[in-house]
Amino acid sequence: MSIAAVLTFLGGIGLFLLGMRLMTEGLTTATGDALRNSLATATRSRGRALASGVLITTLVQSSSAVIFTTVGFVNAGLLSLTQSVGVVYGANLGTTLTSWVVALLGFNVDLQAMSLPFVGIGMFMSVIYRSGRYGAIGQALAGFGLFFLGVDVLKGAFDTLGQTVSLEDFAAHGIQSLLLFVLIGTIMTLFMQSSTAAMTVTLTATAGGLIPLEAAAAIAIGANMGTTSTGLFASIGATAPAKRAAFIHVLFSVVTAIVCFLLLSPLMWLVKAIADLIGSQDQPALMLAIFHTLMKLMGLAIMWPLTDTLVTWLEKFIKSEEENDARPQFLDRSVQTSVSLAMNALELELHRMSRMARRLAREAISAEEVNSRQLAGGHRALESLNVALGEFASGIPRQGVPSAILNSLPDAQRVGQYLVNVAEHALEMAVEHPSAQIAHPALSQARDQLLAHAVALLDAATVDSPDWSADALAEQRREFESGYQAFKRQLLHAGTAGDLAPKRMAESLERFSELHRIVDQAAKAAIYLDRFMAQNGVVSVSLDDALHVQAPSLESDQESNPETPPVSESELRIEPEQAPR
Repeated sequence: MSIAAVLTFLGGIGLFLLGMRLMTEGLTTATGDALRNSLATATRSRGRALASGVLITTLVQSSSAVIFTTVGFVNAGLLSLTQSVGVVYGANLGTTLTSWVVALLGFNVDLQAMSLPFVGIGMFMSVIYRSGRYGAIGQALAGFGLFFLGVDVLKGAFDTLGQTVSLEDFAAHGIQSLLLFVLIGTIMTLFMQSSTAAMTVTLTATAGGLIPLEAAAAIAIGANMGTTSTGLFASIGATAPAKRAAFIHVLFSVVTAIVCFLLLSPLMWLVKAIADLIGSQDQPALMLAIFHTLMKLMGLAIMWPLTDTLVTWLEKFIKSEEENDARPQFLDRSVQTSVSLAMNALELELHRMSRMARRLAREAISAEEVNSRQLAGGHRALESLNVALGEFASGIPRQGVPSAILNSLPDAQRVGQYLVNVAEHALEMAVEHPSAQIAHPALSQARDQLLAHAVALLDAATVDSPDWSADALAEQRREFESGYQAFKRQLLHAGTAGDLAPKRMAESLERFSELHRIVDQAAKAAIYLDRFMAQNGVVSVSLDDALHVQAPSLESDQESNPETPPVSESELRIEPEQAPR
């Protein structure tokens, strides 16, 4: 092969890769919210999800784009794993359309005469309308034209090469040769990051007589294997549900490739029978398109009945720390009918939730680089646990149960909600109001002292610790409140005196307001948890003694309870910035 032929081959690949990119990006931009909405709404059943995957892949001409989008939707919680499975299957099936378009148009029409008008009209629209929808459509049209210009260049290169070189003898060495062609297809797909591109090269090479049909089918199998990189790349850094969706795609591709390779001879017989039936036995490119479609249909036929089992297995096999945290460890339904055991289970789960919330709060307060995804996951886990807590408490029998125990159940729910609030404010403190440098020695020192007080208070709020003391918590609360008010005064004074930029002052006030809320909610959670334990005979602590501090603490939704002293009105006051959300 001459240098000119190599450069022509590379130029052809470059043209249709550029065309595919422009076409995919243009169509994706032009469809806009329609693509996202159709994925989110048209997946209510697995059949509809399959049809959506086929249709959307047909529109955007890229199964990789659809799978990336689907995994992203699962990652964001917009699609469930069950919904995403149908879309992934449909995307795999929809990608066969390009093979049919290339096979039917690429070798039966004058590609240059067809593609140049698309390039001209598309670029004209793109220049006139620029970034609007019509500009995106123009980009897609230009990409369509460039794609087929690339096919035309490859066609010419392979027509010339096929007259002098043939791989038929090389392909006649049995399974070893076929495995090599499978490897070639895999490498081509990995290199070009597109199974469609690999199939286009294979179709043109087959039509040019360079590759025998059976060897081309092996390359198609390899291209199907190579497309697993899409799922693997999409799963990097994703949530557990998104990793499951990506693994579905990988498994679909691998299973399909293995089965089709093992059944290659029967499939080739079926391809030739279909080609004879439609009068296309002398068109190897069309026969390869038939094989490509049969391969995807076989994969669908194998995987579809196994989907429910596969989803169940993946949910057990691939788990995240967040999901493990969100699963109650002590709220066992088998102990729900025994009041004493049920109350003990509630207490243990609340202690566990308290440890989780305090851990998240410490990370938001102390860590130099906060993992916002971990904080958000912890917040979601606590929300799920709080719901499970309420469901468990509502199922505890009421008949013959002492009123003190029944009256303690609302306190358990309060504790859960306060702990959710701790995580929420920790997330907002770290993400919405991240730490900013304060080039002011006195302010920096006051800030560090306030953060140290907050951490000390979180330690003091550990109700299940041997060192737990409501008096110690109250003392820590007073120290923190005093430091917080002093720090606020210093910030405001520095901002008005010009020692601190107004924007930096406002950011710091917001950040430490969130810190104040964290401390407030953590203290309330500890006191109500202590009271819950006291009402169930574990410890006896006076709520008035525990929270009799200068800063307002408990919410105005306190219910009267004959077994527990009511909270005074002075303790019920909540300043606007302290009000729980």
